[in-house]
Amino acid sequence: MTDVDARPGTTPLLRFPHGFRWGTATAAYQIEGAATEDGRTPSIWDTFSHTPGKVRNGDTGDVAADHYHRMREDVALMKRLGVSDYRFSVSWPRVQPTGSGPGSPQGLDFYRRLTDTLLDAGIRPVATLYHWDLPQELEDAGGWPRRETAERFAEYASLTAGALGDRVATWTTLNEPWCAAFLGYASGEHAPGRTDPAAALRAAHHLNLAHGRAVQALRASAAPSAEVSLTLNLHAVRPLTDSAADRDAARRIDALGNRVFLDPVFHARLPQDLVRDTAALTDWSFVRDGDLRTASAPIDSLGVNYYAPTLVAAGGHPTPSPWPAAGGHVGFPRLPGHRTAMDWPVDAEGLYGLLTALHEELPGVPLLVTENGAAYDDYADPAGRVRDPERIAYLRAHLAAVHRAIERGADVRGYFLWSLLDNFEWAHGYGKRFGIVHVDFASQRRTPKDSARWYADVIARGGFVQ
Repeated sequence: MTDVDARPGTTPLLRFPHGFRWGTATAAYQIEGAATEDGRTPSIWDTFSHTPGKVRNGDTGDVAADHYHRMREDVALMKRLGVSDYRFSVSWPRVQPTGSGPGSPQGLDFYRRLTDTLLDAGIRPVATLYHWDLPQELEDAGGWPRRETAERFAEYASLTAGALGDRVATWTTLNEPWCAAFLGYASGEHAPGRTDPAAALRAAHHLNLAHGRAVQALRASAAPSAEVSLTLNLHAVRPLTDSAADRDAARRIDALGNRVFLDPVFHARLPQDLVRDTAALTDWSFVRDGDLRTASAPIDSLGVNYYAPTLVAAGGHPTPSPWPAAGGHVGFPRLPGHRTAMDWPVDAEGLYGLLTALHEELPGVPLLVTENGAAYDDYADPAGRVRDPERIAYLRAHLAAVHRAIERGADVRGYFLWSLLDNFEWAHGYGKRFGIVHVDFASQRRTPKDSARWYADVIARGGFVQ
């Protein structure tokens, strides 16, 4: 259990359990760069970012934070922070350039060097197999709406786990499949930029199937001691009022944002209200016998990504929408209060509510907060210091929410701050900075922000002063 150090004359310190995993996180396309080096081929994000009008300022991930060449420097930064874990993603087109067939020796060697460097620094490698960089060849063949993509993913999982051997302590199959399916195929805000709601629903199912197939592949190819996980960006959904119409709007978004993944993965079933809601788009005949059993292969933990809650109300006509069949039924009112540079509300209660609700729904499933953080308009002052008090306040509030959830019995075993570095922030390009380390993209100079020093102190103490 956690405890609060409240000895007379001391300031209360919120302590986390012994062995709590303190980490940070990144994603391959957002930091690696080296987009055409050592045999790497285009992903859907290479294609999308090079398409005029898709990404702010025409930014691309061609260079990003140049982590491919500065990996050792970045691991040294993590060691100075004192993190116990580092969550990174493997670039599918770097290690398997066509999305099928043999792996790339150069690509696999990069991740061998990365994991060895982490281990030498005393940092546990946590590898995510898919953080949205589908090889373009697979998208050209149909992408995630096509069943065969799930089969290719299982082959890629086996190849990668076999190559990295016993170096990786935790394998995560997918990161935020909701974004991959619904932002990528329904609203077109993310790669590959398609606007086909029925295709998005097929993609969601095939991502669930890919997860299950990958779990099987990892169990067969990874070290027996390796933990296998999945990371979801679950929506902390709140109805605007207690009216029946607003509660129904919340139900619809809960089905499309949460239960479309939770129910197949943990209960081997489809949400029947979701099937009814989307009947005009699809009959779900792409779900074959045995698919849900495969999707529900047991995992060792669930990763939870959280940034802000989702307030919903009846009505509204978002177009194009990442919410198939919700248009006309659901609107998204603006939450009051402080907001980040992403214009997202700052509300740590949503994280507390998610963790406690998951503890009740999924007893016995350990939880990890695999992403949490905030973008602010950071800059280096004339002395070279990056002051980011708003980010520190954000982190303090959200870590306090995690602590409260643990006190309520939630089995939360770690916290991964997003992100280690300022990076390519998807459709926002380089205009949004989430890192606790400032990156001058012209020189690639790294400067730890005040929040990095604050987080290092939290890790060293095993907690923080509230």
